[in-house]
Amino acid sequence: MAAPKVKLNNGLEIPALGLGTWQADTEGECYEIVKYAIDIGYRHFDCAFIYGNEKEIGKAIQEKINDGTVKREDLFITTKLWNDCHNPKEVVNACKKSLNNFGLPYVDLYLIHFPCGHEPEPDGSAFPSSIKSVPYNFIDTWKEMENCLKLGLTKSIGVSNFNHKQIERLLEKADIKPVCNQIEVHPNLNQKKLIAFCKERGIEVVAYGPFGSPTRPWAKPTDPIVKFDDPTLVNIGKKYGKTSSQVILRYLVDIGTIPIPKSTNKERLKLNIEIFDFKLTSDEIQIIDKYNCNGRVFCGVELKPHPEYPFNDEY
Repeated sequence: MAAPKVKLNNGLEIPALGLGTWQADTEGECYEIVKYAIDIGYRHFDCAFIYGNEKEIGKAIQEKINDGTVKREDLFITTKLWNDCHNPKEVVNACKKSLNNFGLPYVDLYLIHFPCGHEPEPDGSAFPSSIKSVPYNFIDTWKEMENCLKLGLTKSIGVSNFNHKQIERLLEKADIKPVCNQIEVHPNLNQKKLIAFCKERGIEVVAYGPFGSPTRPWAKPTDPIVKFDDPTLVNIGKKYGKTSSQVILRYLVDIGTIPIPKSTNKERLKLNIEIFDFKLTSDEIQIIDKYNCNGRVFCGVELKPHPEYPFNDEY
């Protein structure tokens, strides 16, 4: 089963569901699962430089192109600019580095991963030990994202983890509007206000962590969790012959997002994409809406001292 497509504000299309690749970093694991995902109909792959697996993903993509399973234009590949490359002088080179990792001439979507740019750490750490100064802002960075587009390195550009105030500021200065904002969305954090804000401005919302990322390394016993054995979700699923996880993904589609669930389990991969043959009723959506408790699990605590930390605002 292939996912239907959603039209972006630049006229291009993105599959309505993708495969997330964060944590798919065991040697060989990502390579095998991307090949399998392509074989069963996945065409949208969400990646990032910081995930450390662009080369493996690229190798899998090249193999499936070479064996005739897909053409490059059949696939939608997203990757992201990490925080320590926000310096305008580094943006184009960072995009080219990702392309070199993939072995591809272009990506379909290039995102600013966070609005929180900082200088590279001397030891190569992904997050800064402290925020001493921020000599450039995401507006400057965005201008070079636009340059990546003009150079043909990417077909579309967008942002991730931006709040509504940051998007508003970006739109005031941007020559090219972002096509999407990729944010955490799941039943415990349904982001209805930010979704509506983006939609009103023609910006699609891509939903990461659609199951609340139960395997995240920093999980605490007291954290809210998305329960797959929740009786309400299970019963809704029974009505449609679906699992509770499929109900969750369908909910995210029905509230206007493009979910990117990550899995390295072949059976779950198949289940995750088999959600386009049913639709929840408005009553069922309202029932699942009630699970919202603003239960954010991706808090980026290392970035809290940054002046552009996005999660202090309501949405």
